[in-house]
Amino acid sequence: MTCYLYDSSMAYQRRVLDDELDSLLQVLPAIAIDGAKAVGKTSTVEMRVKSVIQLDSRQVREAAAADPESILIRPRPVLIDEWQKVPEVWDVVRRAVDRDRAPGQFLLTGSATPQRGATAHSGAGRITRLRMRPLAFSERGIATPTVSLEHLLTGTAGTVEGHTDVRLTDYVAEIMASGFPGLRGLPDRVLRGELDSYLHNAVDRDIPEQGLAVRRPAALLDWLRAYAAATASTASYTEILDAATAGISDRPARSTTIAYRDALQQLWLLDPLPAWAPIGRDLARLGRTPTHHLADPGLAARLLGITHQALLDGVGTPLGPQQGTTLRRFFESLVTLSVRVLAQRAEATVTHLRTRNGDHEIDLMLTNPEGKVLAAEVKLGGTVSDHDLRHLKWLTSKYAELVIDRVVITTGPSAYRRPDGIVVLPLALLGP
Repeated sequence: MTCYLYDSSMAYQRRVLDDELDSLLQVLPAIAIDGAKAVGKTSTVEMRVKSVIQLDSRQVREAAAADPESILIRPRPVLIDEWQKVPEVWDVVRRAVDRDRAPGQFLLTGSATPQRGATAHSGAGRITRLRMRPLAFSERGIATPTVSLEHLLTGTAGTVEGHTDVRLTDYVAEIMASGFPGLRGLPDRVLRGELDSYLHNAVDRDIPEQGLAVRRPAALLDWLRAYAAATASTASYTEILDAATAGISDRPARSTTIAYRDALQQLWLLDPLPAWAPIGRDLARLGRTPTHHLADPGLAARLLGITHQALLDGVGTPLGPQQGTTLRRFFESLVTLSVRVLAQRAEATVTHLRTRNGDHEIDLMLTNPEGKVLAAEVKLGGTVSDHDLRHLKWLTSKYAELVIDRVVITTGPSAYRRPDGIVVLPLALLGP
């Protein structure tokens, strides 16, 4: 029998985070990468280290818990994988960095936030944290982007152009396929099974590991389904609970569902988009409620049992005050995921805007390091009318000095800048 050695780097597809990580490793001693399970954290880091400490292995975990300082004898750079399983190693790394600031020593990955008090120090100033999310659309190899988000954020985009053959059905296929690298290319039936397992493992194993007893797993899954129905909306948590327990007399207490929500956020499975709050501005008219997103819209589609064709046929009853079909909401979630991945490298924060009475909404507000805003609306379709632009134009009239550019992200074929200066941009053509 012939034995072959498999080189994982041969199959690795470079991510947007790779550029950021390579740059920071040249100057920082320790970097922690946070993100939901299966987003690719370990694969990304393994190629950059000399040794790996896998704390999801019981044997390795027990040894590290007995003597956390033992991690320091490993050749560096060292990857401490799933560090939250032995939180004491965080403080060991922090103290090691205090003694030696040489760059590129430690890389930590975690798929959950430890319980409060598990570490003695936040690591601020010693351990820099990065977020890794599922694959952005531009990372999936579907099309070649022609428009740089970084250029839009710096006001240097100028002329915008490009054409793509990616159409609505392709975007729907990518919603269903999910952005988890290890699930790419699986047959549909296998993919559905893997997504089901992912969700059930979170409920049956990962949340209990966070210290929360889940007495009724089915009730938690019902809550997750209601949250999925509220994708890209500002539905209240009361609305989500009511939808999850419709027709049920023995409903979970509100405190229980809040505990569920917090645990799911600690696992990075919920990825809510916060509301825009410009510094030094009158916030009286601006809402404070986040829009709801799961880590990946593919999880939302699986929770609701929606198929590719059903999405195209308009099946699904969205939850929340925002208008639009389930497909429109899921496309917005795919755009939001993609923009967040790209924005992190550009050091931009991503939020949304909604006035308290709901008369104005903007799907994505990207704030660059100088405090200037790139405002983006999401449009399910290829044509853009003046009516579609009313909120962007209101924003310009209200906060003209803050707005650096305006974009409508579409499912259409072409990228261009309108005579009024607003960019029309297919998602497939948006890159770093």
